[in-house]
Amino acid sequence: MEATIVQDKTRHYPVLLKEIISIISPQYGGTFIDCTFGQGGYTREILKNKENKVIGIDRDSESLKIAKEIESEYPDRFIFKNLNFSKLGNLKLKNENIRGILFDLGYSFTQIKNLEKGLSFNSSGSLDMRMGLNEFSAKETVNKLDGKSLVKIFKSFGDERDAKLIVKNILKERLLKEIDTPQLVRIIKKSKKGISKKTHSATKVFQALRIFVNKEISELIYGMIHAAKILKKDGLLVVVTFHSLEDKIVKYFFRSLSEHKSVSRYQPEEIHKEILFKLHQKKPIVPSNRELKENPPSRSAKLRCLIKKENFYDFKTDILDKFKDLIEIENLGLEL
Repeated sequence: MEATIVQDKTRHYPVLLKEIISIISPQYGGTFIDCTFGQGGYTREILKNKENKVIGIDRDSESLKIAKEIESEYPDRFIFKNLNFSKLGNLKLKNENIRGILFDLGYSFTQIKNLEKGLSFNSSGSLDMRMGLNEFSAKETVNKLDGKSLVKIFKSFGDERDAKLIVKNILKERLLKEIDTPQLVRIIKKSKKGISKKTHSATKVFQALRIFVNKEISELIYGMIHAAKILKKDGLLVVVTFHSLEDKIVKYFFRSLSEHKSVSRYQPEEIHKEILFKLHQKKPIVPSNRELKENPPSRSAKLRCLIKKENFYDFKTDILDKFKDLIEIENLGLEL
């Protein structure tokens, strides 16, 4: 199946669409789960085959409008759930023939351009950054969390080297008035020791806040664990990442399960030594030169794919222990 790339400047562009469709081979029929439904780009492409079903999942309730359009067009082959993908296990899909599960971890064009969400440093109002089904906002994070916690967030989730100075200035400013998006951008700009010509000075802090507010680390980890459980034999787990921290987590999970750490919990290790997953390929797939030209935001995208070799449900994984420090930082939000 050949996917035609058509760039629409007013809508979200499904990154690596052609490559993903080629990998998951939806022409063979089955049930697919689009865990980051968004604007429905991947879902529409998969549903072109009349043998396919799609379960769309998205935490952002604004996806409901597009979901209803697709549901009316494919009433028997598409359903939508306004759900965090970390709750994928709640769908009770053990007996469903799940051939592929897709995670596109990027933000859509409409989300970034929605100034009310405050995802962009070009937003003019209140800090928000909530993608739906959240416990707190970026405004609460910046204006209420203690300085030590903010430094941890900016360093761990944004790799911001000037985190301490930025936080010092945040603490001063918030004593005078509540910090909004434009003010946070000004604080970051004056705190930075060196201004990059390639990226906006606020990029790393805003990335860190988005990850923290939406609990993206634990969402990703639990989402992948549940996805690996409910896939059927030869099913594919496909993840598209957009920054190094996401890719580090996905890479570790995929490699560990395709090497020696994926023994079924219901089989003694000395008996069941066969590896239960395999990598589609070792190196990530990246956008073509054509896609980079047509959609520059795709430049940081990396696609990785894991294939399930046997039918089983539960398995062992040490990923929660591996990234427990990051999860503990996310849990600082419990103080808000």
